[in-house]
Amino acid sequence: MKILLLTQVLPYPPDSGPKVKTYNVLKYLAQHHEVTLASFVRGDQSRDVEHLRRFCAGGVHVVPMERGALNDAIAMARSLASGRPWMMVRDDRRAMRDLVARLAARTRFDVAHADQLNMAQYAARVAGARRVLDAHNALWLLYKRLAETMGAGPHRLLLDRDWKLLKRYEGRVCRQFDGVLAVSREDKAALLEAVAEANGQAKDEDDAKMVVIPIAVDADEVQPVQRRPDADHILHIGTMYWPPNIDGVKWFIAEVLPHIRRQRSDVIFDVVGARPPQELMEMSKADPRLNVTGYVDDPQPYLQSAGVMVVPLRAGGGMRVKILNAMAQALPIVTTTLGCEGIAVEHGKHVLIADSPIAFAEATLRVLEDRACADALGRNGRALVESTYDYRAACRPLELLYR
Repeated sequence: MKILLLTQVLPYPPDSGPKVKTYNVLKYLAQHHEVTLASFVRGDQSRDVEHLRRFCAGGVHVVPMERGALNDAIAMARSLASGRPWMMVRDDRRAMRDLVARLAARTRFDVAHADQLNMAQYAARVAGARRVLDAHNALWLLYKRLAETMGAGPHRLLLDRDWKLLKRYEGRVCRQFDGVLAVSREDKAALLEAVAEANGQAKDEDDAKMVVIPIAVDADEVQPVQRRPDADHILHIGTMYWPPNIDGVKWFIAEVLPHIRRQRSDVIFDVVGARPPQELMEMSKADPRLNVTGYVDDPQPYLQSAGVMVVPLRAGGGMRVKILNAMAQALPIVTTTLGCEGIAVEHGKHVLIADSPIAFAEATLRVLEDRACADALGRNGRALVESTYDYRAACRPLELLYR
């Protein structure tokens, strides 16, 4: 088949959750179909484009996207005037519409595959193609949960407005598209809830065309980390401009870390990830035991020093790629119930799960102080990734959906 894959971020390098997911879907599709990639890019990504050309027989075509406070404010004004969700307005760009029109005029695509809800508006323009929405999350639920973590104020009001608009928009798109990919049973249920609200009810055909395909990693590329014998740092790794990550790290520092430091006063907390907020940078300057790094080219030294990986998420949706990556790297993990949502882990076997500050601190200390427990969690997590979450196995239902 001829596939037009539409992505909101260029899926290389695979250094964030959405990019890991899409990169592995692209690799799978390229083994079976002729893929044309159309993607937004940020800055000069010419080397990344060249890497992706090896998978895309139909070529890689890009549109620059610049964001900033002014553009965001204009998008909000347009959203308020039109009633469309702010994120959909923000990513509605004429240059991408024109590119999709040119590609569709030149090639008769069998499938227009929208990677994330933002790109559905472009897939809908590909005449004659079957349309597939790859929902990384039930986006409305993610932003509803994020709003619930915020105090009263204008940001909370805007988020409350947008998640309600997103729910109706997402429900309409899911009804209109020919196939929908959900990453977990929980996300599928949330998408069907959106369909029911937007369209009066969810029909049997809405359920039938939604296929659960978990996020996958490449177990050959992501290998176990050889942690140092004295590895005793606490590690969080993930993009630090993503609001749920910011919220989780701030909660861990304020509510969990003080309990841990009563027993291990010298423990170091490494926060590794691009574009951390200034508030965290200032906290890092004031406390030498809190190491906020920003983006790093090579995270291996931090992985090798990690006594435990923490994923203290309190908001979000879908599946956490950071957990799949960490399990593939055989790292011991402590997370919340929400953090491991959608992943077939067992508490005490693959990860430790805790939701209150004291329970999370106790679980973290247990892993730090019991190397045998930490190593067993790492081995079991790696085995689960190899059996269930390697892309060659996880993406097989995608072929059935396409056919």
